[in-house]
Amino acid sequence: MTDVRLRRGRASLAFSFFVQGVAFALLVTRIPGIQDRYGISDGLLPLFLAAVPILAGVASVATEKVVTRVAPSRVLRWSQPVVLLALLGVGAGDALWMAAVALGAFGLSVGALDASMNMLGVSLQRTYGRSIMLGFHAAYSLGGIAGASLAWVGAHWHLSLFWSYLPVVVVLAPLAFLGSRRYVDGEPAQDAAAGKGGALSFRLLLPLCLVMTFAYIGDSTVSNWSAKYLQDVLGSSEEAATVPYNAYMVTTLLGRAVGDFGVRHFGASVVVRAGAVLAACGFALVAVAQSAWVGIAAFTVLGLGLSVIVPQTFAAAGRLFPENSDAAVARLNVFNYVGFLVGSPLVGALGDAWSYRGAMVVPMVLVLVTVVYATSFGAREARYGGGHERPRTVDVG
Repeated sequence: MTDVRLRRGRASLAFSFFVQGVAFALLVTRIPGIQDRYGISDGLLPLFLAAVPILAGVASVATEKVVTRVAPSRVLRWSQPVVLLALLGVGAGDALWMAAVALGAFGLSVGALDASMNMLGVSLQRTYGRSIMLGFHAAYSLGGIAGASLAWVGAHWHLSLFWSYLPVVVVLAPLAFLGSRRYVDGEPAQDAAAGKGGALSFRLLLPLCLVMTFAYIGDSTVSNWSAKYLQDVLGSSEEAATVPYNAYMVTTLLGRAVGDFGVRHFGASVVVRAGAVLAACGFALVAVAQSAWVGIAAFTVLGLGLSVIVPQTFAAAGRLFPENSDAAVARLNVFNYVGFLVGSPLVGALGDAWSYRGAMVVPMVLVLVTVVYATSFGAREARYGGGHERPRTVDVG
C-alpha cells in the first residue's frame, strides 16, 4: 500500500509541476500582449516584471515558517488554484492598477507554490532513494510547452488575454485541486551525515544559492525577453515571438527527461558542469544571431543546458541538510527570485543603454561561473542507496 501511495503521490506532484509550467508560460509568452492591453511603457515594464519575483521571494520566506506548523502538501494544495485565478485576473483587467493587483497576487501565490512544490519533490526523492527530481521539473517543462503553444494559438487567432486564459483555468484548477489529495509528505531523514543534516548553515548553502541565482538570471532572460528580442532585434512577428520560449521548453524537457539517468551514472557535478557550458554557448549564439530562426535555434540550445541546473540545485540542498530540507529548499528558492529580480531589469537596462545583443553576454558569463561551484553538488547518486527504491513510511497530505 505504501508503494501505491508513493506512486500516486509522485504522479500528483508531477501534475502540479505541469500545471505550474502551463500557467507561467501563459504569462511570460504574452508579455507583449499584457503590455499592450494595459498601456505599460517600456520603461515601466521592468518594474512590473520585478514586482513578481520580489513578492514571490517574500512568500517563499514565509512558507519556511508556515511549514513548521502546516504540511507542505497543504500549502501547495491551496496556493496552486490562487496562481491560476491570478493569471485569469491578469487577462480580465482593463486598468493599470488591476494589472498591478493581479500580478501581485500571482507573485505571492507562486512563491508559496514553488517552495512547497520543491519541498515535496526533495522529500519524495529521499524516500525513493534515487534521483527523480529532474522528472518533476520535466513535467514543468512539458507544461511550459503546452502553455507556450496555447499562447501561440491565442496570438495567432487574436484572442484576448481573458479568453486565452479562461479555458485553461476552468480545466486545470479543479484537476489540480483533486490531484492534491494524493500528495505525499515524506518523513525527515534520520541519518544525517557528518553532522551537517541538522542546523541550517547559510555558509554551506551559499554556493548553491549563487548557482540558483545565476541559473535564473539565464532563465529569466529567456522568459521575459526572448519574445521582445525576436520582435525588436530580429524583426519577427508577434506570432513568431511566442516560438523561442516554446523551443526553449522543448529542449528543457528533453534535458530533464534524461537528466536523472545522467546523474545516476555520471554524478550531479558532471551533469551540472556540462549544462553550464552548453547554456553559455546558447547565449553566445543568441548574441550573434542575424535571423529569427537562428535566434530560435539558440534558445533551444539554452534550454538543453539550463535544464539540469535548477532541479539538481534543489536536490543538492536536500542532500546537504537531510533533516532540515524544507527550510533549505525555502531559502534556496528565494534565490530563484533573486535571479529573476536581477536578470530581467539588468538585461532591460543594458538593452536600453547599450544593445540587447550585448546584454546577452552577462548571463552567458554568470552561467559559466556555475562550473566553479559544481563541486557543491556532491558525488554520484549512489548516496541515495545505489539507485534502488527504499520507501519509508509516509503521511499522505
